[in-house]
Formats: sequence, C-alpha cells, structure tokens
Amino acid sequence: MTPALLQSGVFPNPRALAVGLVLLLVAVAWLILSLVRRFFKDTRDARKNEMNAAPRIENSAAFMTASMQGVIQKLRTQEKELERLHRIEKERAEHTERLSEEVTRNMPAGFLMVNAVGIISGANPAAEQALGIRGLNYRRYSEVLGENSELTKLVSECLGEGKIFRREQVSHLPPAGDERRLGVTISPVRRGNEKVSGTICLLSDLTELAALQEQIELKKHLAALGELSAGIAHEFKNALATISGYAQMIRAESADSEILDHAERILEQTRNITHVVTEFLKYARPLEISDEVVELEGVVERVVTEIRGAAPNVAVSCEGEFGSAAGDEGLLRQALLNLARNATEACAEAKGGRVTVRGEIVRGGETGFQRITISDNGPGIASDALPNLFHPFFTTKPQGTGLGLAVVQKIIVQHGGQVEARNQPGGGAAFIVTLPEWRGGGVEAVESNKDVIQI
Repeated sequence: MTPALLQSGVFPNPRALAVGLVLLLVAVAWLILSLVRRFFKDTRDARKNEMNAAPRIENSAAFMTASMQGVIQKLRTQEKELERLHRIEKERAEHTERLSEEVTRNMPAGFLMVNAVGIISGANPAAEQALGIRGLNYRRYSEVLGENSELTKLVSECLGEGKIFRREQVSHLPPAGDERRLGVTISPVRRGNEKVSGTICLLSDLTELAALQEQIELKKHLAALGELSAGIAHEFKNALATISGYAQMIRAESADSEILDHAERILEQTRNITHVVTEFLKYARPLEISDEVVELEGVVERVVTEIRGAAPNVAVSCEGEFGSAAGDEGLLRQALLNLARNATEACAEAKGGRVTVRGEIVRGGETGFQRITISDNGPGIASDALPNLFHPFFTTKPQGTGLGLAVVQKIIVQHGGQVEARNQPGGGAAFIVTLPEWRGGGVEAVESNKDVIQI
C-alpha cells in the first residue's frame, strides 16, 4: 500500500484489485506470445532464405532422385508407345504374310522358290499337282525334278548364271510315270547388284494343250491324206489290176520256169502294193463309227486269246479293271489287237517274253476315262523313233507299211480318246490308250477328209 493510502486510512476493494491483476497478466502473456511468434517467424524466414541461397547436400540428392524418377517415368511411357507400335507392325506383317501365303496357295500356276544352295524353300499345291510330287518343301530341287531332267538344267543355269527363261516348254516324268509337258518361267532373285540368292519358278501343266495340238496336227494330216487318197486310189487300183492281169496271163500261157517265176514275183509285189493301198485307204478314209456301248473287258479278253494262240512262246496276261466305252466294237478291237501284236513281236525273240494288258478306270468330278496299257519286256523304242511312231509310213520293221500305228491312232482319236507310247524305266515299251468312259451319250467322230468335227 502506498503511504498516502495508509495515511488516509482508506483500503482498496479486493475484488477490483484481483480483476486488475488478471488483466495485467493477460496483457503480459499476450505481449510475450507476440514476441515469441515474431521470433519464430523471423527464424523461419531466415532458414527459408538460407535454403534458397545455398541448398544442402540432402536437398540436392532428393532433387536428383526426383529428376531420375521423372526420366524413368518418361522412358516407361515411351516404351509402352514403342510396344504398341511394334505390336501394330507385327500384326501388319503377319497379315501381309498370311495374305501372301493365301495368294501363293491359291495361284492356278505352280510356284517354286529355290534358295542359293539348291533347297526348295517354298512351293504351292499347284506345283505339286503339276509335278506329280507331294512334299516339295526343304528338299533339293535336283532330287525332286531328276538329276538330268530339262527343268533341273534350267534351274541350275538360273542359279549359276542368273539367266532368265520365259515361257519355255520342257518334258517332265513324275514318279507315276506319265510324261507331262510343262510351261516354265524361271527368274533369279537378287538384292540390288548382289549375287543370285535364289530363283523363282512358275509352272503350268500343258499336257492337255500339247495333246490337243497333236490332235489338231493329226487332223490336218488326215484331211490332206484324204484329199490325196481320193485322187490316187482309183489310178492305183486300175494300174495294179492291169499289172496283175497281165502277170496271170503270162503265168497261164508260158511253160518256161523262169518266166513263171518272174510272173509269180510280179503277182506277189502287186499283192503287197494292193495291201499298202488298202491300208492307206483305211487310214485316209473317214471311219463310220457306230454309236453303241462297248464292254471293253470282253474285247480285251478276245484280243488276249487271239494273241496267245498266235504267239504261244510269249506270256500274255490281262489284269485290272475295264469298263464301257461308246463307239464301234470292231474298230476298237482292231486297234487293241494291232498294239498287242506289235508288243508280242517286240519281245518274241527275248527269253521269257511277256506282254501285259492292264485296265484302269480313272474318275474325277463329272468325267471319267478308261486307260488301257499294253506293255512288254522287249528292247523298247529307240529315242529317235519315239516321236515319229504314229506318223504315216514311218516304220521300224523291214516288212512294215508304216500305217498300222497311224490307223490305231486314227481309230482311238475318232472315239474321242488318245494313244501314246513310252519306254518303261525297267525296260520294254508301253502303249497307253485312253478312252472316255461311257456316260449314256454319243461318241465323238472326227472326219478325216474334212476339216470338221461331227458329234
């Protein structure tokens, strides 16, 4: 208490004093708190400025870590984008490859791809069908096509010299033995100016087309010979009749043995010439083919029986399946008998001569045909004679007229079929007759002295 209060004897109110003290404490506390807050704020600002001015080692490492994580995240994003693009390109490549395979597989022409070392790296079904060989891939082309075949030589030249062959025609002998004519185009595979890294070969089976061309040529020959025979047949027969008549008169009136011998030789030669003229007229004159169903099994059995009786030293056998054909039974028997007789004569001098007549019915789709193969184990046919066998007046026999096989071909062709000759791999020759299988229709006949076809 102040001395004034004590002297006056007046004391303050305790309640008012307590309120005053409280207000004083509150004011002091607020002042202290303000000072503390200001102190901490100044300290925090100072630290912040210090950090901005000179970052510490710990903050630098954190910054580098954050930067690397950003780079890694960006790389991951780019990697995902690359994977997406790679997947798109892979799908596109697979689609292109599938499309290429589909195009190659469905090509009507045969396709062969041979690499630089001679291995077939690609082939389509058309190539297998044209070559008559299954499973061409990953095999050496010379093994598949034959070491000495024409096609092998062309492929070898293309691989070795880079030579291009366009629209060549070659002969091909598949394992089944049926010779085929193939049209081939062969081209080398190069990358820029580099060496040949392979070859592409396109194949087309021209066998039917070649056979059609041969039939057209035969038809032209028939027409020419028909016109020729019409002019000379009468004169030949008149001349032969006159010569034969005089020879017979000489033989009847002369008693000289030498003159009789000469007259007999004249008669013999006139008979031979008459036979040639008769065969020629058979070949040149149009055949009248009756429209009847011919059971080929019975025809073949009669032919075999006749040949067995004429050549008992040759084993003649008949096997296989025989059907029916439309045409003339007598003419078909004549053609088969001529072929069987030729086969018997070819192997008659050989020990253990054997002739086989084999039948086979081949059906495919709506059409079918009868194949009759007459084979022997004789010496075979000379390579230079093989292309000319069916030409008129070509013969390899000393006493042959050269018209027997020509007449056979004419009969078969006018029945809508074909006949071909070939040598067998094991020796001997084979004549293959192909006739259309009877389907209830007529038979196709070809006029020999007119340039028309009658149905």
